Amino acid sequence: MSCNDMSGPSRLQHLPSSVEKAEALYQQRGQLKEEQLMKKIQKLVGEEEKLRMPIAQGLPWTTDEPKCLIKPPMKKNTIPIDLKLHSDIRAMERARFAHQVAEKGRLIKQYKMERERQQKLEEEEEIKRLRKELIPKAQLMPYFDRPFVPRRSEKQPTVPREPKFCIPRHKTIKCCRMSCNDMSGPSQLQHLPSSIEKVEALYKNRILQ
Repeated sequence: MSCNDMSGPSRLQHLPSSVEKAEALYQQRGQLKEEQLMKKIQKLVGEEEKLRMPIAQGLPWTTDEPKCLIKPPMKKNTIPIDLKLHSDIRAMERARFAHQVAEKGRLIKQYKMERERQQKLEEEEEIKRLRKELIPKAQLMPYFDRPFVPRRSEKQPTVPREPKFCIPRHKTIKCCRMSCNDMSGPSQLQHLPSSIEKVEALYKNRILQ
């Protein structure tokens, strides 16, 4: 019964007061949110304005007057040095050498021309001298009554002789050995001593000659 009583008209009476409280809380929370948002926007705007406006730096705490720093000593201006490249030096040497070669060639050519001119003058003088010294002489007339008739030679014809070639001993022995190796039958071996004796006799006769 108590529960039924609680769920009756008394509960309905307390219901509007709870709704009003909730609405009031929601309104308060919304107002707080709006205020926080406005404060945040104002803070951002103030920071942007501060960034736009330059702020002068304050004096240091240690001195009352600004301290002028001493300037470092000025360095002397750099004086450029005339560079001497190896390629430029080589080009100068090469030009000097080419000039020397051309001068040498010109001198050699001039010397040759002078020598040819002197030789030509000497030849002309020699011809003039010979012309003065020479005495013209009359040539004898040929004998037309005794014409030249060729005669047959009385010499005997040349008798050919057999050439004598000197064959060294080691070559003759080598030839004999090769011939001995070529011989394979008993009939050829029988004639071997006589052929060796003949070769030795020929060699001795040639040595004696």
